[in-house]
Parts: sequence; structure tokens; C-alpha cells
Amino acid sequence: MSERETSGHSRLSLNGLSCVYGKVAAVDHLSMDIAPGEFISLLGPSGCGKTTTLRMIAGFIRPTGGTITMDGEIISSPEGSLPPEKRQMSMIFQSYAIWPNMTVAENVAFGLKLRHFDRASIRTKVQAMLDTVRLGGLADRYPAELSGGQQQRVALARAMVIEPRVLLLDEPLSNLDANLREEMRFEIRRLHDAFHFTTVYVTHDQGEAMVTSDRIAVMNQGRLEQIEAPHALYTRPKTRFVAGFIGRTNLLEGRIAGDRIAFDHFDLPRGVFQAHELATSGAVVFSVRPHSISLHREAGTSDQHIAVQAQLVERAYLGEYWDYVVSPVGSDVRLKVAATPSQVFEVGDTLWLKFDLQQMAPIEA
Repeated sequence: MSERETSGHSRLSLNGLSCVYGKVAAVDHLSMDIAPGEFISLLGPSGCGKTTTLRMIAGFIRPTGGTITMDGEIISSPEGSLPPEKRQMSMIFQSYAIWPNMTVAENVAFGLKLRHFDRASIRTKVQAMLDTVRLGGLADRYPAELSGGQQQRVALARAMVIEPRVLLLDEPLSNLDANLREEMRFEIRRLHDAFHFTTVYVTHDQGEAMVTSDRIAVMNQGRLEQIEAPHALYTRPKTRFVAGFIGRTNLLEGRIAGDRIAFDHFDLPRGVFQAHELATSGAVVFSVRPHSISLHREAGTSDQHIAVQAQLVERAYLGEYWDYVVSPVGSDVRLKVAATPSQVFEVGDTLWLKFDLQQMAPIEA
């Protein structure tokens, strides 16, 4: 029995996938495996190739290199592609694309009618899906009578009611205001936990990706930079691009010399980074998150923290935290530090920085 028949959800594999327009590689030798029922986000800036990748998975674009397989069957290659309507996938676009002249129930039933389900089955499936997406009482309304969030739920219900092998979402929250976007992130994750469709989600918003995903694939200029679970991606970025794109960070450049790592006007013992496979010499770069540096009036030390004297050069109060910029004494390095609202320091204060060594991640130099 195949994995599809056992689990009810499909495995998707991208193998050396490329899409070249003239001399521009929109997608450049991309490879990843997506497990049955897994939620993967393609995350990156505009022009990084994430939407092109999604459209190749959907069958709208034929790759110029590599293959896409679903449950072991090649569905896309330069030689030919299975048409979108035969892939048993559902795709949700930025515009939702729900029919304005149909009621909520009629929109959700649309795909079932195309598949020739009988009326009783359609009615049962539509009502169950509307209840799941919390639109059970709005079946007879038209899209114009719905809020943006409710319209998004209609689009989700219509895509999921046909039980697709793969669910594809192309920046589905980009047209919502900030509060609705935050609410719908959790709604999308809730629905995934309920149905476990194999899902590929395209976004440029790292918050959306962090909330919804089992794993995040960070893309840059058509290439896959790193793919990890959200927590691992945030705490252990492998490249400068990933460290800077996933949240805020400080890139701290140093040089390994014997048992010390020398930075600009301060150094740290190399031995405290035993969890990482550092070279014995040469340049090294650390990603240091603003919340992994703390500010103090006194030095003090511990096994997990090393204190460095610094001067506070800028500050901004952002309500939930202070955003400080500090510079180690004598150094040109400027470090961003996030502190709680109660930790109030003045520009010009001489303070002690304490680095949480467990949260300093070496990246590619």
C-alpha cells in the first residue's frame, strides 16, 4: 500500500528544480522533500523565486530543469507536466477569487459540484466545512456582505472541502489589515492541525511563517538558503542572509586566535562555544539576537554570560520593550539590545553588556 493510501496525504519532492527566463534564474536548482501532512512555508523577499516555485508545483509553469514528484510519480519536468486540473491540488490566491454572485455555501460547494458529488453529500460536506471554519451561520450570505477575514475563510473552506492531495497558498493574508493578519495566522494553523493537508505556503512575512509552519524554507535569489523548524531557524541560522531575514540580529565579526576569539576591543574564550564546531583559527561571524544581550550597571560574571563594558549611544521606547544601541568601549561596533520597559538607561551611560553565550550562533563568515 502506498504512503498516499496509508496516510491520506501526499509526499512532495522537488529535485534540482530550476526555472530560467532568458539569462535570469528565477529558481536555481532547488531541492526539498515535503512529508505527507507537513506544512512548509517558502519565505523570502520579493523576487526570490518563492511564487515561481509554487506555480511550478501547481502546474502553471513548466520547469526548465529538475523534477517535481508526488508520491513517487513525476508530475513536472522539462519534458512535460501533468495539467493543473489533474494534480488534485487546491490553490488559494492573494485575491481569494471567490465568486461574488454566489452565496458562501455555493462558493464552498463549487469544487464538489465539478466532481459530480450528489446533492446530499455536497450539503453535508459544505455544512461540516463551514462549521469548521466558523462560518456555519453565514451560509446564505454573499461575499460583499462579509469581512476580509470571513472572505478568507470562505476561500480556505472551498479549497479544503475537496480534500486535496496538496494545499497551496500564495500570500493569502497580504490584503488583510495587521490585526486580521495576526488572527488568520493562527486560524490557518488551527485548520492545518484539524486536517493535516500537505501544505505549501508562500509569504514574505516571517511572523506568518513562524506561526503557521512545521518547517520554513528561506529562499534568496532563486536558491534555498536554509530549511528548518521555526525555532531552529531563528536560533541557529546558517548564513548572514537567514540571520538578518528571520528577526533582528547583530552580526558580530571576530577572529579565532588560539583559545580566544578576538572582536573589536574585546574578546571571548573560544571554549565557551564547545557546542559548535569552530575552526582553530581564522575569521568567524556570530549572529547575536538583541534579546540575548542584557544591560547592567555592574559587571559580574557567570558560566553562561561574559560581561563587556560599553556605552549607550541610542535608544527608542517601543512600548513592549526598549530598543537600545550600545557600543563596546573603544569600539566602532554598534549592537542592538532589547530590554524590558522597566530597564531604563540614558544615552551616554556606561554599562556592562552580558552576552548569553548559549544564544550566540556562528554563521558562514
